Amino acid sequence: MKPNGRMIRGIRAGRKLSLRELEAQTGLNRGYLSRLEREQVKDVGSDQLRRVAAALEVPEGLILDEETTP
Repeated sequence: MKPNGRMIRGIRAGRKLSLRELEAQTGLNRGYLSRLEREQVKDVGSDQLRRVAAALEVPEGLILDEETTP
């Protein structure tokens, strides 16, 4: 699955969450989350996507790149 990094960053910023806070909530490495937001991660597993979506309190489909969603 290809994540939409700009959407993830926008939602995170709108919720006033730092990368450190998102790291604490998801258990994912802060560097990985930063690369995810900068769209340097081309493919994420469903578990990682689910954890980010849950921490941001949004549906998983909202943070996927539209080109890869059915």
